[in-house]
Amino acid sequence: MKCYPRILIGWWSLVIVQAAAAANRPNVLLIITDDQGYGDFSLHGNPHLRTPHIDRLGKESVRFDRFFVNSFCAPTRASLLTGRWSLRTGCHGVTHNREAMRPEEVTVAEALRGAGYRTACIGKWHNGEQFPYTPPGQGFDEFFGFHNGHTNLYFDPTLLRGTTPEKTRGYISDVLTDEAMRFIGTARPDPFFCYLAYNAPHSPYQVPDQYFDRFKALGMDDTLAAFYGMCENLDDNVGRLLGRLDELGLAKDTLVLFLTDNGGTAGVKTYNAGMRGGKTSVHEGGTRVPLFLRWGAAGWKPHLVKSIVSHIDLYPTLLDLCRVPAPPGPPVDGVSLAPLLDGDESAWPERVLFTHNPIDETNRYPGAVRTPRYRLVREIKGPSGGSSARNGDISATAWQLYDMGADPGEKIDLAMAQPSLVAELSARYEAWYADISREGLTRFPLPVGLAEENPVELHAPQAFYTGPMHFASGPGFANDWLTDWSGKGGRIWFELDAVAGLYEVEVDYACEPVDAGSRLRISAGTSLLEITVPAAPAKEVPLPHRDEKGKERYRNRTWATLKAGMLELPQGAVQLSLDAVAVSGRNVLDFKQLRLRRVP
Repeated sequence: MKCYPRILIGWWSLVIVQAAAAANRPNVLLIITDDQGYGDFSLHGNPHLRTPHIDRLGKESVRFDRFFVNSFCAPTRASLLTGRWSLRTGCHGVTHNREAMRPEEVTVAEALRGAGYRTACIGKWHNGEQFPYTPPGQGFDEFFGFHNGHTNLYFDPTLLRGTTPEKTRGYISDVLTDEAMRFIGTARPDPFFCYLAYNAPHSPYQVPDQYFDRFKALGMDDTLAAFYGMCENLDDNVGRLLGRLDELGLAKDTLVLFLTDNGGTAGVKTYNAGMRGGKTSVHEGGTRVPLFLRWGAAGWKPHLVKSIVSHIDLYPTLLDLCRVPAPPGPPVDGVSLAPLLDGDESAWPERVLFTHNPIDETNRYPGAVRTPRYRLVREIKGPSGGSSARNGDISATAWQLYDMGADPGEKIDLAMAQPSLVAELSARYEAWYADISREGLTRFPLPVGLAEENPVELHAPQAFYTGPMHFASGPGFANDWLTDWSGKGGRIWFELDAVAGLYEVEVDYACEPVDAGSRLRISAGTSLLEITVPAAPAKEVPLPHRDEKGKERYRNRTWATLKAGMLELPQGAVQLSLDAVAVSGRNVLDFKQLRLRRVP
């Protein structure tokens, strides 16, 4: 077995093997929920929620009480899949293609598949939208879900099966559970790895009536009632999964992991287990989440682990427990948690963990350092904090220092009283950040023309643009579009990595009748075409949001498709641009996405 730097395997692996006796390598069911905080479980003292199935799983598991992730969705996923700090993988954001990982990263799915596991990614991916950045390009035999940071419709959603859209029926968490139950129930001799990434309780806040109504009857506002309802629906679905393992006789031989991807959102102000901050915060409440591990065949006694551990530790831990040699690839940052699973923490070394909350390609902060006792924090605050923070480290606050043993709510800043400790820990943060970002951060070019995904859709949030145009619903999160394209100075372009050939070009767009008639030039390299933009009014599609903010941020519309013609793309790097050469009205068009199909 290849030894990763700082991975504690060796004889501990032998202990685990002996504990499992003659048991086969375990199946692996890794469940991750989205935007559900540490405090959003009755197991952790929430007086409003009922999560009996997840509570039961926790009580039957080794529970890691000081488990830390990133405070954003995509970076957490990149780290847990690779065992590496997210900036090393190239993932440095949640949209605009900053969420993608380099294709040469080695994921746990690739490692396990190489050892004979059958692998499935079900639900939210959020680490790249075009092959090979997608699950089929990162080690998953099967994919059923969606690529980006959220989907706008949770009822009867259209999801991707591989690269093919598939209309489903039912509530999305129920649909994803059904798919996971199908996958784990497929009778084959090979063990399975099922990465089940629920998108609930991430906004938009949409949930069936029976879950919503219970919390409304308690006097909660619509947002909180929907959020808590989504949490209880998830608990019911986890119960269905655990029950299915029991029915199939797989419970003992399946390693079940449960965690969430960052701190909480809508429930934080109501109950946060005494912690400060939620999603996007580098305080404790933004990064501390549950981690449960249950594997009956290993003989672990349920207990609570107090040592600090991290999302980067899951990759080496899974390889260790599944007895899979680490494949060649980039060095791993995490360590196997196997030594902690038998209940003895005495030999566990003291560690220092770090958090970086990415804003753009250049910012070093917000950031935090966590030791077993202290948390050092440096923030950049914006209108809403976190992801709304302003670019530019010049606006960062001074370092803050908290004693997490004596002050778990981070109310007493000790930075002035302990300047030497601040200097020591901040220097460690600066060295860490310089190390993990030394390869540079950039938005990867979008692959087009590959046989594995043809046609390819290029979405508005992945585009670059100039001029007065802007995203319709905020900073350009998933499913948004560009609007207010006024004047000939505006331009939209994509940086591509192309397979040479002839491509059919389609534009999904909207254009009010008063604006129809603008001339649009689409060009790449020496090839170009020009089209006239016809009228295509967009119709709003009603969505079942429970909250008012969701109605502004999450919008669906009907989009027209303009068949633009053919372009010849050269091999490799090329810029594809859309330029207005004549403007008929106020707005050239609202731009949703571009579709390229390479002609054989």
